[in-house]
Amino acid sequence: MKNVTLKQLRYFEALAQHRHFGRAAEACAISQPAMSVQIRELEESLGSGLFERGARQVALTDLGQEFALRVRDILRSVDELADLARSSQERPVGRLRIGVIPTIGPYLLPAIVSDLTRLHPGLDIHVRETLTQRLIQELSEGRLDTAVVALPVSEPSLTEVALLVEEFVLVRPGADRGKPVPGPEALREMKLLLLEEGHCFREQALSFCKLPSARPRELLDGSSLSTLVQMVGAGIGVTLIPEMAVPVETRSAAVSIAHFRNAPPSRTIGMIWRKTSPLARQLLQISEIVRRSAEAARASAAARQRHKAG
Repeated sequence: MKNVTLKQLRYFEALAQHRHFGRAAEACAISQPAMSVQIRELEESLGSGLFERGARQVALTDLGQEFALRVRDILRSVDELADLARSSQERPVGRLRIGVIPTIGPYLLPAIVSDLTRLHPGLDIHVRETLTQRLIQELSEGRLDTAVVALPVSEPSLTEVALLVEEFVLVRPGADRGKPVPGPEALREMKLLLLEEGHCFREQALSFCKLPSARPRELLDGSSLSTLVQMVGAGIGVTLIPEMAVPVETRSAAVSIAHFRNAPPSRTIGMIWRKTSPLARQLLQISEIVRRSAEAARASAAARQRHKAG
């Protein structure tokens, strides 16, 4: 094997992940023809094919699957060398790959990114929004540096730092404004709208209502909090959303918001990263900025909600 470059390995990894030349090229910020040329040259250097080309996507060959495992280890080691050099700096600099779950991203990311870039202009922030299990996997593989999720994740290899506790609120049709707030037992008898399986927020809502994780027939699933709130506005049922989402998701929906009084449901929001990360010290500094940003965003959301209610 001759003339294999680190750049080719990164392109290979992108294509192995996306299984599509166009999406892989976009992720690497190069043209699709350039991606094709680099992959072809890599295969020629190896003397064997790594991908089976299809009309719409590509698949890894047997060699490609074995190659992918070793490439990930190589790239993670290279990235950790770069992180080790960055960790010697007093202030966080360079690339920061941060993941976030969908029930946090739209409501906290603008404040977090704004504060981080203002306080640490040397940071190059890359954001990835996906479900918790995917974020954990990408953290473990070295694809992400840190993630903002609901705790606990209970992964021995990851450090967890709690940032704040946030309550859930009940979203009902506008006509229900002022009615008594139902407890968990009453909610179980209602048409409850929840996020589809895979979202940790769904499991938290089910736990509050003391419902099994298996999908009961009377529940309806949505792909986003926005979809759930709009369905409530159409009179289809009721739902729970995190308090930080209220200003964004209810501004154009005919719904009412109610707070649970006794033992309200809540979640702990925190940051996670690999215990072995060379950037652990800097990530702890960043977590404090994220905590302040999240607290400020939550306070602002609560103030807007009080103003709207008044």
